[in-house]
Amino acid sequence: NLSPSLSLYPFGSRRIQCTCQVASAAVPSERQPSPAFAAMGISRDSRHKHRATGGRRNLHQKKRKFEMGRPSALCKLGAKRVRPVRCRGGNMKYRGLRIDAGNFAWGSENCTKKVRIMDVVYNSTSNEFVRTKTLTKNSIVQIDAQPYLHWYMKKFGVDLRKKGKKGAK
Repeated sequence: NLSPSLSLYPFGSRRIQCTCQVASAAVPSERQPSPAFAAMGISRDSRHKHRATGGRRNLHQKKRKFEMGRPSALCKLGAKRVRPVRCRGGNMKYRGLRIDAGNFAWGSENCTKKVRIMDVVYNSTSNEFVRTKTLTKNSIVQIDAQPYLHWYMKKFGVDLRKKGKKGAK
C-alpha cells in the first residue's frame, strides 16, 4: 500500500516533501499517524496565520468547535426554500437557499413594499452570479413594479404607466 505524500515541517519553515511506503505485512491494529493538517473545514481561527514578523506560529491546539465556520449559502432565485441551522447555544439561524420575493424601498417616495424578484441584472462580484441568478448583498435585481404603481395611483391619482404629452395640462 502506498500512503499519500506527506508534507513535514520538522525544522522551522523549511519544507521537506517525502512519500512513505508502508509494507502490506504491517500489523492491522497499528495505525499510521495522521498529519496535523488532516482535519479540513472552514475555521475562523487565527492560529494558521503568520506572526507580524513573518514567522510561522506553532500549533499548540486543535481546531475548536466555537471557531467553526460554514460554507456560504449562495441564495438562488426561485421558489422559497429556507433551512434551519443549529448554532452555538442551541440558537437557530435560517439559511435562505432560494427566494423569490423581498422587501424593497422606493427611497425618494418613502415607500416600502414586498415585491417579486424577476431577475438578477448585475453583480459586481462575478458575472457567474448573474448567469446562475445568485442573490448576494449588492446584487442589482429587476423587480415587479406593480405594487408601487398601485400605491402611487392611490396616493397621487397619477397612472405612471401612461406617458403624458409635453406641454399638456
